[in-house]
Amino acid sequence: MIYPIVTYGNEALRAKSTPVADINEEIRKLAEDMLETMYASHGVGLASEQVGRSESICVIDIPPDAEKEECREANAAVEMPLVLINPQIIAAEGEQRDEEGCLSFPQISVQVTRANQVTASFSTLKGERKTITVYGLLARAIQHELDHLDSVLLVDRMNPVQKMAVSGKLKRLQRQNR
Repeated sequence: MIYPIVTYGNEALRAKSTPVADINEEIRKLAEDMLETMYASHGVGLASEQVGRSESICVIDIPPDAEKEECREANAAVEMPLVLINPQIIAAEGEQRDEEGCLSFPQISVQVTRANQVTASFSTLKGERKTITVYGLLARAIQHELDHLDSVLLVDRMNPVQKMAVSGKLKRLQRQNR
């Protein structure tokens, strides 16, 4: 099932996620539907709040050709797509600044500074706790999706000049969600 994507101005995006207590068939179906929704929307990541849900779950799938070669090699052991349940970042290093967009902010992208390397811990669909260390775009995507789970949005990462530059688009999105 493909969900409609919740866009900026919808209060669901400002809700903090709730931990998943039981990885059951409903959670597996949610993950499957979120992946289908992400692919249909041509995204590389999606958090539950973006489809109006509150479970602490996000999905990510970075196409190999989207990642810089050195990061692609470093991230090679990480199987895509990634389904992260109750994820947390336990370490972050370095810095990268790059263009970042969001399915909940259609036609808006801005330069955002993030850690270049993150170590994340999460549960898999099988209920196993896993820890991975990733770099580059995959590290950026994990940070972005975990922001959503903590109710931090792309607009919150913008500086005042960036907000002014996209203010018309932000107001349009807010009007659409009244």
